[in-house]
Amino acid sequence: MFLELIATVFAGIACAGIVMVVNLMTGRRLPRWLMPVAAGAGMIAMTISNEYTWFDRTAERLPEDVVIATTVEEKGWLRPWTRIWPYTKRFAAVDTGTMRRNSALPGQRMADLYFFGRWSPVSQAPMLFDCNAGRSALLIDGAAFAEDGSVADADWEAMPEDDPILRLVCET
Repeated sequence: MFLELIATVFAGIACAGIVMVVNLMTGRRLPRWLMPVAAGAGMIAMTISNEYTWFDRTAERLPEDVVIATTVEEKGWLRPWTRIWPYTKRFAAVDTGTMRRNSALPGQRMADLYFFGRWSPVSQAPMLFDCNAGRSALLIDGAAFAEDGSVADADWEAMPEDDPILRLVCET
């Protein structure tokens, strides 16, 4: 975040510098207000660019086994351009490399989910999926396992059949 702030300030300085050079080349004929306006426009453009490229920059740095399951796009009235071109504000990814299965319960899988947000720290949560029943249980507080390997105290929640996270975990 600090580096983005520094980049935004330098974008403003660069745009003001370009206007200054053009002003010198034209014999100082440009209005005096154009330099701060160019600096502000450059900083706004840099901020918008950072918002729209955050998802791609973050996704390309993920390990090979971490697969993006779902994204959430943002639209807002305070950013009118997002009504036409929404940007990805957060997403959830599944670590398929550490996914665990139980041979006694072939329809169940345990996977680590990662939740990424534009201005939020990354959250990690282990989750148990029952592919046959289309349900999941969050295992943040740990879990007690029975003799057969099933989770004894799972708080199951039904998931829609077309849920992208359930589909990714069950098809992997």
